[in-house]
Amino acid sequence: MNAGHSLFKAMAAVTVVMTVALLGFGTVRAAEPIKIGAFFDLSGPAASIGTPTKLVAEMVVNKINKEGGINGRPLELVIGDTEGDPTKALLVAKRLVEKDQVTALIGPTRTGTGMAVKAYTEKERIPVIMTVGGDPVIAGGKFGPYTWTFKTPQRTSTAVAKVYEFLKAKGWTKVALLTATDGFGKDGLEWLTRLAPEYGIDIVADEAFDVNDTDMTTQLVKIKATPAKALICWTIGPAGARVAKNVKQLGMTLPLFQCHGQPDPKYVELAGAAAEGSYMPSTKLMVADQLPDSDPQKAVIQEFIHLYKDVYQFDRQYPINTHSGYAWDAIMILANAMRQVGTDREALRSAIEQTRGYVGISGIYNLSAEDHNGLGADSLVIVQVVQGGWKLVTP
Repeated sequence: MNAGHSLFKAMAAVTVVMTVALLGFGTVRAAEPIKIGAFFDLSGPAASIGTPTKLVAEMVVNKINKEGGINGRPLELVIGDTEGDPTKALLVAKRLVEKDQVTALIGPTRTGTGMAVKAYTEKERIPVIMTVGGDPVIAGGKFGPYTWTFKTPQRTSTAVAKVYEFLKAKGWTKVALLTATDGFGKDGLEWLTRLAPEYGIDIVADEAFDVNDTDMTTQLVKIKATPAKALICWTIGPAGARVAKNVKQLGMTLPLFQCHGQPDPKYVELAGAAAEGSYMPSTKLMVADQLPDSDPQKAVIQEFIHLYKDVYQFDRQYPINTHSGYAWDAIMILANAMRQVGTDREALRSAIEQTRGYVGISGIYNLSAEDHNGLGADSLVIVQVVQGGWKLVTP
């Protein structure tokens, strides 16, 4: 009896231990994080854009995890620095995919680095939601397939359409172009040229510059001699501010339009008084307080601003700019898809592509197989720099 009883107790103890172990294993498995690769320009010329993009990515992941994660699993960001270099961007992407085994990728920062990694990520069949401005990453044709590639910033073509709508309404149909020679600038030039006839725009001058040029007066002197009624500059970063300064130095009075990458306090800081009066297409983020309460994006944008400024206080070092919401939207779209289908890459890609009615910081997204961005011209507004701030000119 005693021996049998002891054996029974021992077996019961083993059963309990095994049960606890199995339950514990199940708990660990359930809490296993979902890895997302996030690679941006954390150094190099576009670090002022890439670094706050990373901070926003971390901010939104914290928000999602505090709210329970993805079906009980937390998100984990694995960060990479592209340094603004296409070769390094590709190396970082390979490391995130092959070594870190991420489920999806967010980033990079610039069109050139995006194109540098696209062929690889398409071949690897991994979902990528890019935060680049240029269209080539999702253009298809000569730019290659984009089955696995999406992006949250408005297309260049969408921003050009918004500018041309405004110019046509103003009657400023004779325009001069001044575009950068990098991938983003070339993409801008292509769409500015292609869409001009559709809006009755007459391009009377077409000049170019390198993003590292310190002076653009030679090009601007040529433009000044034309009958242009407006000047459109297409570049991101400090080069746009240098153009604004040169325009002022030459006493040019025609309206200056910057691209959708320039609504940024840094532009005003670098250009100084020369920024005054500049027009540009922008996400609604820059004029949130000027939006009507009926705007469905207003509450979402206000929550973002509260977290960014009041909770995390990122604004002290990186004031909010039009780029700020791109990583938020990318991760939210990815997270919404994961909640529906889990982490299987093929199912995830399909769910992202079927995103409809997502109310984000940069617009209301409606993606499709043909459109891996999902934003129209109505997602942008025209803003003007007035007394160092941003004035909503037209919805």
